[in-house]
Amino acid sequence: MASMNRLPRLPRSVRRAPSTPANSYAFAAVVAAAALAATALLNRHLAKKAEHDNPPTGQFLDVDGVRLHYVERGSGEPLLLLHGNGSMIQDFESSGLVDLAAKNYRVIIIDRPGFGHSSRPRNVIWTPDAQAQLIRRALDQLGVSRAIVLGHSWGASVAVALALKFPEFVRGVVLASGYYYPTLRPDVVALSAPAIPVVGDVMGLTLSPIISRLMWPIMTAKIFGPKAAPAKFEQFPKEMALRPSQIRASAAESALMLPDAFHFDDKYAQLKMPVVIIAGEDDRLIDIDKQSARLHSDVSQSTFHRVARNGHMIHQTATGEVMAAIDEVAGDGG
Repeated sequence: MASMNRLPRLPRSVRRAPSTPANSYAFAAVVAAAALAATALLNRHLAKKAEHDNPPTGQFLDVDGVRLHYVERGSGEPLLLLHGNGSMIQDFESSGLVDLAAKNYRVIIIDRPGFGHSSRPRNVIWTPDAQAQLIRRALDQLGVSRAIVLGHSWGASVAVALALKFPEFVRGVVLASGYYYPTLRPDVVALSAPAIPVVGDVMGLTLSPIISRLMWPIMTAKIFGPKAAPAKFEQFPKEMALRPSQIRASAAESALMLPDAFHFDDKYAQLKMPVVIIAGEDDRLIDIDKQSARLHSDVSQSTFHRVARNGHMIHQTATGEVMAAIDEVAGDGG
């Protein structure tokens, strides 16, 4: 009788329902998506806070659908300052260069498209040529018909483009710590990742700001080395630079470095206005012998100043020497 009352054994497949690899992957994907969404919301909050804590200090121009933020100081001959990749107006302001220059010049500093408080429409590839045209129209609105132009790092490429496209407008140029000729730059590939369509957008909204925060001390040491970042650089609004929108703009400009260098490679000899080249001898970001020194040999009327014991950020660490380079161009009589 006991054997008759025993329940039949269920098949092993019915008795156990172990999780399948597909279920595990789906759960992991849900967790990852939730984590990315939370990170994106946090980055959005931090970006809005950065903009609230660092409101525009200048005025705005609407040029061809781009809202450009600019600061104007002083009076005299117009002097245009163009910042480097990942930077903004406050870089020049914190350096003290604006205060020095405003004593004798009408200084105009522009947040280039996508940086600081300027917009960067995505229907345009913002090459140096495209930015030069935009900035030229902006200065038309400000009533500037001729100016001395200083460009630092990526801004030097925009200064070159302005000088080549509008030679009657550019009275002279100061090119500081620029990248002018194509070289092997594996670091550019990594820095360009957030500019990749779709994948880069996801990275820029989620992981890139976190990675950038972790890398900030390392990158700061590299761009300022061999010197330490001066105390005045603490005025630079780091959180503005770590916004997803600015990270994407910076990545796009990194991706354009090599193509732009190839584009300008054989055109520098066309520069006929006064040109002063200045670079830190110990620049850890750019080989100045392959860049600034070579440019000096290609531009016959140029002068070249090597600043000893200085790195890439010479406007911050050798502000007086950069100011002297501006005065040198102004006194050239071009």
